Amino acid sequence: MKDLFDIIRSQDLEALKEFLVEYPRGMDVETEDGVWALHEVMAQGNLEMAKYVTEYAIVNMNLIDRQGNTVLHYGVRSGNLELVKYLVERVDSPIGQANLHGVTPLDLALSLGRTEIQAYFEDQLGAGAEELYHNPICRGMHPDPSIVRVGEDYYMVNSSFVFFPCIPVSHSRDLIHWEVIGHAITDPDWARLKGLEGGRGYWAPDISYYEGRFYITATYRLNEGGLPQRMQMVTSSDKPEGPYCEPVFLEEEGIDPSIFTDLDGRRYMLLNRGARIFEISKDGREILSEPRLLWYGQNKKASEGPHLLYKDGYYYLFMAEGGTGMGHRITVARSRELMGVYESCPYNPILRQWDDKRLIQCSGHGMPVETQDGDWYMVYLCNRIGIAGHAILGRETALDPITWTADGWPLVNSLQGPSELQKKPKLASTEEGQHGMASPCIWSEWMTVRGAEKGIYEQQGDDLLIHGNGLDLNSLGYSTVLVRQQTEFCFGVCGKVSVEEGQTVDNNVADWDTGLTCYYDENSYLKLALACRNGQTGILSAEYVDDRYVTESFIPLEAECREAEFQIITEHLKRTLYFKRGDEWERTAVFENTSYLSSEGLKKGKRFTGATAGIYVNGRVTGRFTGFEIKLENK
Repeated sequence: MKDLFDIIRSQDLEALKEFLVEYPRGMDVETEDGVWALHEVMAQGNLEMAKYVTEYAIVNMNLIDRQGNTVLHYGVRSGNLELVKYLVERVDSPIGQANLHGVTPLDLALSLGRTEIQAYFEDQLGAGAEELYHNPICRGMHPDPSIVRVGEDYYMVNSSFVFFPCIPVSHSRDLIHWEVIGHAITDPDWARLKGLEGGRGYWAPDISYYEGRFYITATYRLNEGGLPQRMQMVTSSDKPEGPYCEPVFLEEEGIDPSIFTDLDGRRYMLLNRGARIFEISKDGREILSEPRLLWYGQNKKASEGPHLLYKDGYYYLFMAEGGTGMGHRITVARSRELMGVYESCPYNPILRQWDDKRLIQCSGHGMPVETQDGDWYMVYLCNRIGIAGHAILGRETALDPITWTADGWPLVNSLQGPSELQKKPKLASTEEGQHGMASPCIWSEWMTVRGAEKGIYEQQGDDLLIHGNGLDLNSLGYSTVLVRQQTEFCFGVCGKVSVEEGQTVDNNVADWDTGLTCYYDENSYLKLALACRNGQTGILSAEYVDDRYVTESFIPLEAECREAEFQIITEHLKRTLYFKRGDEWERTAVFENTSYLSSEGLKKGKRFTGATAGIYVNGRVTGRFTGFEIKLENK
């Protein structure tokens, strides 16, 4: 008997029929590379064989390979337009379903130059490729989005935890392209971040607009062991980019605050568990009433992230439920009266990922916004689970349309779950506004941890200087690091570092290291650095996990060497470290599994952030950094 894949590749339909008579479930096999027999049929582009297998064989047409490719991906690879039409029109194979690299069948058609298939897809979608966008819209660590529209401008805030400056404020005119224009807290003394563990700090902010001012509130989460552990920060500004006034901290237990202004002008704050509400002063700086529970939620597990919206005679209460993992979701209830009783939506959850094999998972914690043209959208958080099975990028921000049923209930993406490819909003004006960073500085590109002491960072032309304070990245007092969010699974980071001469402690040469880092928190990071150990200069490669350096290597260099050039190449969880010796790149280490840079990669503390990459100093030296660059590579 011929091998099944040989039969398929020879396109011998009669032989395939005979095979399936003898082995009715014989299609349920895959190659060593993870290609299923069903996918091989589609890749061959033989329409008659594809029809026979689809309509007569025992197969699962939702089957995906190890890379997340669908039958339609393989149909596109075949180049057979009629087969592609059959899969779309008769099998209902989705054009917008991405594989685990974020590539949809339309993207594949574009990359392979399948112009007829591309044109067919665009006709089916009712939009050209330039009129579509991919989720997530804000990549890398952008959790817990809250959004407000003022005129034609949209403003969004995201959680920052112990990263500083606190709570980035982003601006957009089209809901797709966002630019950070400021932060809610830029004064280290106001931030209160010193000594906080990773994952603490500022959670789930909310932005609102009232009588010419922008209000930002967020939970301020402290370390365990004392009281209070949670307070609600409130600050405001007459400009979205700031500067914002000195914050107040309201002592009410709970997380995920949002501010709602009722029709009579009275203002309220909502908090979990469930959705509790209490009145606050108009400036948001005082609590005026006791909390009252409005609704505990439909799922009744980890009910949080409440937001209120008044529309067409109803108060709509949106909630995040199910926890931030695979069961995350958005639910909604409504009432004619602010204080209830609230009726649960019969379509709940209105957003959830039901397919655990899709790229985008853990979708929830959303907030609706109405465009100036009367359309509705939901911003919400999500995770991308790559081929390595870890959400190393952290929680990101996605966007999907809201439609309203005839009886007035909001549905996100027609209850199909989070989209990976979607039509862009059609806005009357998409011209860029005049917003920019309130005072362009180092914080327009970088963030640090636990505040920034005066004099630690300097910008000299294109160079950055970091003055070390003698502490290492594992210390809760550490802050001499500058990082950016990791936004894709595959990327490269490079840069040069030099150390000034004459840096000593007690007239002896002290150990130090300075260079590149891939950083999650004080419990999880790696280093590629120029270092000094016992008076010897060299190249350091190291991984820190939990409470110790689990790997560490040192390549000695000439004693007087005080500069080096580095690069780190990341392919999902694998990271390869290089330094430049002369004109050649020399590999120093290969870290095959850096899952410790993801939230689920280590069970310790509050792990709600995501992987970052940047530059650092350990020890009492000054590092000068030149040419730092992140190069993205989609694989």
